[in-house]
Amino acid sequence: MRTRIAIVTAVLAAIAAAILVPIIASGGDSEPTKPPTIPGLPSVEIVSPRNGARQATRAVVVKVKLHNFRLAPRRFGGEPQLGEGHLRFSLNRVPDCVDPVKLQRAEKSPIGKGRLVGASFDFPQYAGANGILAERVGSTGSYSPATRPEIYYHELPAGFYRLVITLARNNGSPTPFHNVTNFQILPRPGHGPPPCSGGKVTSAKAAAFD
Repeated sequence: MRTRIAIVTAVLAAIAAAILVPIIASGGDSEPTKPPTIPGLPSVEIVSPRNGARQATRAVVVKVKLHNFRLAPRRFGGEPQLGEGHLRFSLNRVPDCVDPVKLQRAEKSPIGKGRLVGASFDFPQYAGANGILAERVGSTGSYSPATRPEIYYHELPAGFYRLVITLARNNGSPTPFHNVTNFQILPRPGHGPPPCSGGKVTSAKAAAFD
């Protein structure tokens, strides 16, 4: 009986240790948590820009890697097929100055996204050919569809940006599989945004680097 009790105690201790180690490891200033990747399920990996990236150029080349999902450009807009489709790129810029009350309301909203979305840059003048395709399918200002694992945004003003990449079926309907990256376009020397007034906070504080 004592042997059996000792074995059970050892097993429970091992399970507790397995649970505590990831919790301890995630403490402090660790990197943002990425969406969990489950073997066999579709997922999208962001190659560039990395989360928290800062750059002086106003153009951004977004590249991703897909897992367990196949792009099907010839069936774009067609009937859904298992494990294939296209991408939906959604790029939004955080406002330069944010009302802290609105920011808090967005973070605590039970029906919101926990952040201020900001202006969309999914238009032809910024998203190029993908923006033109967005016009064709009626998604301008919401997302830019893509049948390749990349998109090119240009002429972006300085500021903080949030980019969401979602796997979509052939007919355009989104799947729950997505990933997020946040980056900053640095202002030219001497051309930064004016100081925030009226108690508003800067976009650096409002940007959700998660």
